[in-house]
Amino acid sequence: MELRVIEKTDTELRIEIAGEDHTFMNVLKGVLLETDGVAAATYDMNPEQSGGQTEPVLTVKSESDDPLDLLADAAGAITDRTDALRDAVRAA
Repeated sequence: MELRVIEKTDTELRIEIAGEDHTFMNVLKGVLLETDGVAAATYDMNPEQSGGQTEPVLTVKSESDDPLDLLADAAGAITDRTDALRDAVRAA
């Protein structure tokens, strides 16, 4: 996975996440929307409507926190959830 920051301000982040598809991006967006401090989260990967871009671009808007910190929090939450699922499957 390669990340490329396209634009960053104190409360907004646009970042390209190379090599990912809708499956991962929907999970990431969903967890971001559940994260305290996130005002909005969306992604785009439609090349015809976005100037030929083929990799997903994630946009995170925060209420006041650093959006990169919120993205890191969401990534940690995904890890926690997948660890819990793995443990539950192993215990079944």
